[in-house]
Amino acid sequence: MAIIHHTTLKPTKVELLTSWLPTRPWYQGGPATPELTKAGGFRLDDPASEVGIEFMVATDASGPAPVAYLVPLTYRGAPLDGAEHALVGTMEHGVLGKRWAYDGCHDPVLLAELLALIEGRTQAMAQSITDTPDHEVTRASTAACPSVEGPLSSVTDTTESTELRVGDGKLVRVHRVLRPTSLSPEGVLGHVTGAWQAAGDARARAVFVTLHS
Repeated sequence: MAIIHHTTLKPTKVELLTSWLPTRPWYQGGPATPELTKAGGFRLDDPASEVGIEFMVATDASGPAPVAYLVPLTYRGAPLDGAEHALVGTMEHGVLGKRWAYDGCHDPVLLAELLALIEGRTQAMAQSITDTPDHEVTRASTAACPSVEGPLSSVTDTTESTELRVGDGKLVRVHRVLRPTSLSPEGVLGHVTGAWQAAGDARARAVFVTLHS
């Protein structure tokens, strides 16, 4: 079980993402500095209680219309070997000390727990409350998900998503640019949907992740 510490972070997650997001091929903004708001998301528990796993929705208001991005992140107490290219930045945590924040699509711990979520073997947890399920996150699958062993061999960014090839050849697509919809995706082996705070008091929903053959 992940324990949520309500403490200081220097720099904050939003500050890290403000400089990192514009370097991504799926970032839709222009030359202006992103104006980010943490708008929602959820967490997954690492069974070994070593790695923090968060799926954050960050909304950028710097353009003519707000754009919501899904940013999976992992937080570690030491660098992840071979993942220097995936480092978002480091933070000083008021309780845990120095933390290395990674683009979670390159972290095998996150992928293993994401596949467990799709298959229904684990539960999405609230983003900011300890030991509390997030019932806004839904999932479905029609096929068994493969196990994850060792470093990830194939991670590809597109203009809309990040695609991960897993051990048996299946494709996990993380939808980076979120398109609000109430419909479940068709023609996929599995999926995860979630919600975030949109304009005013509205809650928006979208497909976060899909699993393909």
